Amino acid sequence: MATPPRRNTNGNGSRRKHEEPWLAAGIRPANFLPGLAIGFLLGLLLDLSSSWRPRFSLGPAPPPSASRGSNRSAGSPAGVSAGEELKMVLVVRQDLKMGAGKIASQCAHAATGLYAELLASNRGLLRQWEQFGQAKIVLACKNQQDMNRIKETAEHRGIPTFVVADAGRTQVLAGSKTVLAVGPGRKADIDTVTGKLRLL
Repeated sequence: MATPPRRNTNGNGSRRKHEEPWLAAGIRPANFLPGLAIGFLLGLLLDLSSSWRPRFSLGPAPPPSASRGSNRSAGSPAGVSAGEELKMVLVVRQDLKMGAGKIASQCAHAATGLYAELLASNRGLLRQWEQFGQAKIVLACKNQQDMNRIKETAEHRGIPTFVVADAGRTQVLAGSKTVLAVGPGRKADIDTVTGKLRLL
């Protein structure tokens, strides 16, 4: 008959009973509070170091690159001063009879498409728009002709635009122009272009 294994009685076993798990040792107030203070100070230091950067001028942007067919972005709006609130308007065609989910995804395409173009051509305008909460208003237009007219008027005034051409996988035909993004720009300038449209 085999004998049961012997217990180690040289003191190591009793030491293991009194050792704390590594996580419990790290959360003791003696360790936790200094770590919390150090983390707070480092975060504050990083936040303050980003605020010293100079503000970018919102002068005219370089002409956009000829990247994608009808998706064009004009230069930054003339006369935008550093402290003015900016907004973007998303104009949705009503004649396409898109569902709510489709409209939401097309508006997201329009906002991110214009953002990507401005990221390459006018970061100062984007930064100012971001400082004021990235205001976006969704409006409705009747049809493609209305959308084209709004786009031309906005570009004539120097307001950036972006048109979404749908891929045609779900509710509308491929190539359908679904949403027009206008701005960001000064509220007054945007309102002169889209002020007569109704909210969606």
